Amino acid sequence: MSERVEMASAIVTGYQAIPVLFENDDIIAVDKPEKLASIPERNRENVSLLKLLSETLERKLYTVHRLDKQVSGVILFAKTPEAHRQLNLLFEHRQVHKTYMALVHGEIAGQRGVIDKPLRCFGSGRMGEDIERGKPCRTEFCVLERMPGYTLVQVHPVTGRKHQIRAHFFGIGHPVVGDTLYGDKSIQKTFPRLMLHSLEIEFIEATAQKKIITSKIPSSFSSVINRIRG
Repeated sequence: MSERVEMASAIVTGYQAIPVLFENDDIIAVDKPEKLASIPERNRENVSLLKLLSETLERKLYTVHRLDKQVSGVILFAKTPEAHRQLNLLFEHRQVHKTYMALVHGEIAGQRGVIDKPLRCFGSGRMGEDIERGKPCRTEFCVLERMPGYTLVQVHPVTGRKHQIRAHFFGIGHPVVGDTLYGDKSIQKTFPRLMLHSLEIEFIEATAQKKIITSKIPSSFSSVINRIRG
């Protein structure tokens, strides 16, 4: 038996309202806005989602996974050490299924594809293919829509490496739209955001019930697509 969950409430912080997609005694799932770091950056004084939630809820939260700062969508935090350990095991054994929506440059041929290339981090902070020293990475995707010069894809990262989706699509010649780290910066910076959204997370709760937590496509994402459609 599975349960599909969408936005239930919102936490009003001093920064902005953060939509809560799901919450129980063990976990909280929220809808992260783009351009907000998931966890504290090098400058610990900078605003982060974890800091905002912890301060507003007045409790310690535990990081389970991360979304890049420029990525929007559903993200999980554990509320107890026990839940933290359980979720970490689910991620480690690839029992958490994540779905993303991405708009990429160029028109991808075919309806489905798999990018199976090992990645490692280079000194620039970018991830890139390295057959000898890279870690195994697998990204599956299906084409949702083709527009002149662009493709809208639904993406399933089987592994969870840093910048995996961004680096993989850049590696096949289809960088994610608005990604100034991967792609032609002069073109990418003309877009208002990185066109990558964490759409859905599916996992088995401690109660053995399948939980599917979904985030709606934000207007900042859909407005870019509508502009391209013309």
